[in-house]
Amino acid sequence: MIFYTKTCSMDIIHVLGSLIFFYVFLINFPLTSSNTDSEALLKLKASFKDPKALDSWMPGTEACDKTRHWVGVACDNGAVTGLHLGNLGLSGKIDVDALVNIPAIRSLGFMSNSFSGPIPEFRRMGALKGLYLSGNQFSGQIPSDYFTNMSGLKKVWLSGNKFTGAIPSSLVKLSHLIEVHLENNQFSGIIPPFEQPTLISIDLSNNNLEGEIPPGLVKFKASSFKGNARLCGESIGKACDPPSGSNSLSSHGKSVGKANARISIWLLLVSIVVLLAMAVGIYVLRRRQEPIDVMVKENLDNQVGFSTSSVEKKDSESSQKGLSSSKLGSRKGSTLGRGVADLIIVNDEKGDFGLADLMKAAAEVLANGTLGSSYKATMSMGLTVVVKRIKEMNKMGNDQFDAQMRRIGRLKHRNVLTPLAYHYRKNEKLLVNEFLPKGSLLYLLHGDRGISHAELNWPVRLMIVQGIARGLGYLNAELASLELPHGNLKSSNVLLTETYEPLLTDYGFCSLISNTQASQVLVAYKSPEAMLQHPVSPKSDVYCLGIIILEILTGKFPSQYHNNGKGGVDLVQWVKSAIAEGREVELYDPDIASSKNSLGEMEQLLHIGAACTENNPEQRLDITEAIRRIEGIPIEGNQEARTFQVVPSVRDGFAESSASRSTALENNTGTGRRIDSAVDRSGRNSFAFDTS
Repeated sequence: MIFYTKTCSMDIIHVLGSLIFFYVFLINFPLTSSNTDSEALLKLKASFKDPKALDSWMPGTEACDKTRHWVGVACDNGAVTGLHLGNLGLSGKIDVDALVNIPAIRSLGFMSNSFSGPIPEFRRMGALKGLYLSGNQFSGQIPSDYFTNMSGLKKVWLSGNKFTGAIPSSLVKLSHLIEVHLENNQFSGIIPPFEQPTLISIDLSNNNLEGEIPPGLVKFKASSFKGNARLCGESIGKACDPPSGSNSLSSHGKSVGKANARISIWLLLVSIVVLLAMAVGIYVLRRRQEPIDVMVKENLDNQVGFSTSSVEKKDSESSQKGLSSSKLGSRKGSTLGRGVADLIIVNDEKGDFGLADLMKAAAEVLANGTLGSSYKATMSMGLTVVVKRIKEMNKMGNDQFDAQMRRIGRLKHRNVLTPLAYHYRKNEKLLVNEFLPKGSLLYLLHGDRGISHAELNWPVRLMIVQGIARGLGYLNAELASLELPHGNLKSSNVLLTETYEPLLTDYGFCSLISNTQASQVLVAYKSPEAMLQHPVSPKSDVYCLGIIILEILTGKFPSQYHNNGKGGVDLVQWVKSAIAEGREVELYDPDIASSKNSLGEMEQLLHIGAACTENNPEQRLDITEAIRRIEGIPIEGNQEARTFQVVPSVRDGFAESSASRSTALENNTGTGRRIDSAVDRSGRNSFAFDTS
């Protein structure tokens, strides 16, 4: 009996041990759900009318099979994480029951199709982070509690439908909300009180909304609210009417009004006395002839900390104390202003502003990089900028620094972001650029899994590479005297406009920071010659161009961007080995590998990237040859290679003509849309996620 009991106990222990092991195994090594996901997607496909665009979704194949990629399906570790089915001519019913059986899905996109009827029950998918339904025929009211159980939702795109009724109040309870697009619908009533600090993009235009724009949305431009005749508020420059009944005051109310008027006059008199006293105080201080540099330095120690929601309260309080001195000095960099109190404008393309304007704008921390911290600030005139705060820029004195910044401020090219202004202090500099909402190439490739990432198809990626190459060629010509015309070319320093035209930023820093600091923070010093303590040169910039080309083609994060070389993929070695073994097709990002007709063009670009990353600089392409080869790649089976020619544009200082707006990139794969060539566009904004 004792033996039997012990045996049973041991069996129970073994069973429990096995269960615990299996549980731990599942947590650390989750089973992929490719088969289940594929079955669910086939069920979803069956609910569509005429789903010819989804012919790649075939029974017997798997959605996440890298060799037979299903159109519009994003995968991670063998599980479906996103659906991006835009512009595919789909209609019918969206089978939410099927979608619920895909547990890892986080992004759902059906933009620009022909779906109609009430909004489907996507609220059953509580783990969604992005919902993109723009450009359909959905109609009716959305229940006020529709988004209640979708707490992780970050991006909501419902524009271009026929939704009616009130904006769902549950939207304002989404604490991680980043983007809300409800424009071109028939929403009515008041705007709910959006107050999320994470919200960076909202568009409510062309609806039937009314009432005052909530305080949490006053930071957004008037264009976000246009087409709503009964809206009012500071954002759109339209005062709100007083409450009804205010014009028919009772006698008691009139008495109160008179009393208030007397109080107002009394307060006005007191204010005048206080202002006079302050004027006398300022006069006395000036009579003491205290050196202006000392006064300003004390205030600037507080000012450059900015008032942000992300920094400590102490810094916020300090920034407010320093506001008064920001008006000292010239707004455009006269001798008085230089290096003392204000900004030096080097590019007046976006108008005139000063340090005082920045100090009045609450700042949002964007990144803390190796060179310094970056802040986003929207000034009262509506201009949004990115301020980079850099301490390690002491290679030049004030006059030399000013000359170099003005030289950079004169650069004009459609693929180069020209800085707007700078502020000089001995141990700290502020560099001011425009803000670009779309973000950096790094973010769209590796951080974003929404509609912007889905639109990075092969034609768009090739367009981006061509623009980067042109911008680098321009810097090589205009900054030829520098050993590194760019010096810090990486995907985080490639910003994208709304039309995916690339703009290069953070260039020319090698002339502003010490050689020791440059070798530690500039990515050009990761080139093989720099690692061997050999001199850097423009060929080092070409090496960085090659890394970006390989990054765009493979979708992999390069280990070369890390200071310690750990993390990411050594793209140079990986690509070199694959080319030697004839395995190029295995390298391409699955999101573009489905463009079967373009594999030849991808291979051309892959070999150009490999030639740009040759270890020996003598064997490496120079920038002129690299541009020539990149420009020679046709688009989507267009066998006529194009000649490299930059058409003059507004960005280059020329008037734009209809002849200069030719289309060079043909239809997007599977979208039916046309994309204007990067050569022929001049539209832009500016900055976003910088990790330099």
